[in-house]
Amino acid sequence: MRILLLCSSFNGLTQRAWLELRRAGHDVSVELALSPEVMVEAAELAKPDLIICPFLKERVPEALWRAHRTVIVHPGPPGDRGPSSLDWAILEGEAEWGVTALQAVEEMDAGPIWGFRTFAMPSEAPRKSALYNGPVAEAAAELVVEVAAKAGDASFVPAPLDYRSPGVRGRLRRAMRHADREFSWSEPTEDVLRRVRAADGAPGGRAELCGLPVRVFDVYRGPELSGAAGQVVARREGAVLVHTGDGTVWVGHLRVEQDGAIKLPAAMALGEAVAGVPQRSGYSEITYDRSEGVGVVSFDFYNGAMSTEQCRRLASALRYAVAQDTRVLVVRGGEVFSNGIHLNVIEAARHPELEAWMNINAINAVCREIVGCTSQLVVTSIGGNAGAGGVMMGLGADRVVVRDSVVLNPHYRTMGLFGSEYWTYVLPRRVGAEHALRLTQEALPVGAAEAVECGLADKALPGSRLDFERRVLEYAERLAADPGYDRLLAGRRQVREVDERRRPLDAYRAEELAEMSRDMFDDRGGFRLARREFVRKVKAAATPERLAGHRELSGASLAGGAGASHM
Repeated sequence: MRILLLCSSFNGLTQRAWLELRRAGHDVSVELALSPEVMVEAAELAKPDLIICPFLKERVPEALWRAHRTVIVHPGPPGDRGPSSLDWAILEGEAEWGVTALQAVEEMDAGPIWGFRTFAMPSEAPRKSALYNGPVAEAAAELVVEVAAKAGDASFVPAPLDYRSPGVRGRLRRAMRHADREFSWSEPTEDVLRRVRAADGAPGGRAELCGLPVRVFDVYRGPELSGAAGQVVARREGAVLVHTGDGTVWVGHLRVEQDGAIKLPAAMALGEAVAGVPQRSGYSEITYDRSEGVGVVSFDFYNGAMSTEQCRRLASALRYAVAQDTRVLVVRGGEVFSNGIHLNVIEAARHPELEAWMNINAINAVCREIVGCTSQLVVTSIGGNAGAGGVMMGLGADRVVVRDSVVLNPHYRTMGLFGSEYWTYVLPRRVGAEHALRLTQEALPVGAAEAVECGLADKALPGSRLDFERRVLEYAERLAADPGYDRLLAGRRQVREVDERRRPLDAYRAEELAEMSRDMFDDRGGFRLARREFVRKVKAAATPERLAGHRELSGASLAGGAGASHM
């Protein structure tokens, strides 16, 4: 079928829908919902058999849904309506939630139902972004394929929304207001966690800290200490420890509510206000564990962004792990594996170009530890999405294992960068020079199955993130106990030696950094503007040509032609 995806942004869920529909054999194009006129004109150009809206904040124009079958993917169970569904589900502690595909009609979220999925909610309040990128994305990916199949069945009729039906348990919920997101540090820890996580990653919980109005993100339960509520008593790795009504919470990120402020690591956002606060253990973005001949370096950086300081700590952890007497090293990411350098920290720096340069050199040091390890076999465990240098970082291992739901974006072009992280070595080595060029120039997402087929990854495993991590560990333990281990390790060493003689790693690094210096200091590819628009969430001016397949013959007439899109 010819399918048009209408979306507010080409985010992770939209990318997943795009990948699943294309894999099912459909002809899929994408249009950003920049205005009602753009949406209508996009449909006129695409002439789709079906329009699917996997992530749409805007109202579908009447002219569109009357002329074309248009299906909305709503992040709530049947009967749930309103723009703040996940926020309310987390805040009110729902035990079960779901995703519904419904036809667009005049009244929002009230159309006939094409299909739905339900799932159990975690017992502890989840972060909204984790819920959205996890079970919601999983359900939506299944639903869009089901919807496309039903659209091809002439006998299928969607079921009208009927609140008398026992399967329709949702209700209309109003949009969350600022007041709904406000909290006091004197509230119990559980309430603070739930209020903030219901608004994470946007727009954040609202509170006051160190005398400043702030948006709060990325919170974790801290030790049960007594003290004045709202007092910052410790800091660690960019996070601050704050007293609540009955304990403490670690706050990872904040945005001070003032003109031009952006989301930053909490200690950086508060600056001098916490400069004298003592360091305390109990919070760590990086851990090391070992069992059965396997060492595991785990890192979990908020939104997958890796600052200069975080990269230095991770490189140090890898050096420690490589020096241990284990046989296999597992490099394991978190909710998001990695998206490369930390654009927010770079943008907030006094000298952004210099910070960007330090950041790229620091992440290169991480990649060097992975590529250069010859004392152990290395397995990369990619259980969450990855982009740009984050993908390349994972490719230096002997084995790359991905969760079957992940989306990879192995390119830098949309950010105006040539890229580094030894990608000119690790990417062609895995997929070949021709395919490496295509991946980096087309700048399109790659699903797990496609990653295995083209050589980006060696294995894709199903299951929840915890199930996936357990299976990767078991795989690493089998590798460590393999009778042919010595031969495998000798092979790794031999390949590294041959490759080094042919062309040293330092040569790849020097050539990449020469290109990156022109991007970062001379701004030849528009990195400065692309970074600023990404960090400040500036709405795209037009749909990128690489996504709008229906415009290949029609020309870039919509909204003034091509524009930048950042993932």
